[in-house]
Amino acid sequence: MRFSLTSPTSTDGVTEQSFTLGEIPGVLFTPRGATGPRPLILMGHGGGQHKKAPGVLAGAHRFAAEGGFAVVAIDAPNHGDRPKDERFLRFAGDMRARMAAGDDPAELLATMHDLLAEQTVADWQAVLTAIQELDHVGGGPVGYWGVSMGCGLGVPLLAAEPRIRAAVLGLLGVHGLAASAARVTAPVRFLLQWDDTRVSREQALALFDALGSADKTLHANPGDHGGIPAHETDDALRFFARHLREAAAA
Repeated sequence: MRFSLTSPTSTDGVTEQSFTLGEIPGVLFTPRGATGPRPLILMGHGGGQHKKAPGVLAGAHRFAAEGGFAVVAIDAPNHGDRPKDERFLRFAGDMRARMAAGDDPAELLATMHDLLAEQTVADWQAVLTAIQELDHVGGGPVGYWGVSMGCGLGVPLLAAEPRIRAAVLGLLGVHGLAASAARVTAPVRFLLQWDDTRVSREQALALFDALGSADKTLHANPGDHGGIPAHETDDALRFFARHLREAAAA
């Protein structure tokens, strides 16, 4: 696939470069003036969002500016700048109607993630290979950050991709993910919102329990689905710095 980078722009100490790899649109964040290899963090967005959603942008800028990491985000299939296929549009409309009628969202979300997971895993693997060929990224250790849909698509990616050495996941239940979760071996920081009205506490705890990682930590905070407190980004920075730099040293 053809890999094309746009001209960089810099703000607040972070350089952004949009790119396309075949039909995959993405954006690369690096510390301004970065040279030489560095750990890389992949960031998955939530359902209905895109590669430059506010939460992705905020996290990517902090990881690049404060952690010195390279960060890449892409649009998941049927999201952002990618074309929407009729099957997905029909399913999304049906899902919204059924959730409004009170159907269990866990089963509906799992079905949606299943529709996207195979292509998303292949996309991330191709992007990871292409990005690591850049001189200011290199082939160092890789982390993954993704909650909600970013977790639903991230768990199969972690199960399939040994280059990912640490991950922050969460805001999702075990429905449809138990088998993939059991194959995850990288260290995981798992985020849970105690009062989440979209994901049941029991299902989220079951996903944490299903993860095969020997090194996993649960962070539970009060609040609803989108209310992850800001201090979790501070903790994620320390988590990635510890695990990715240890992997680089090894």
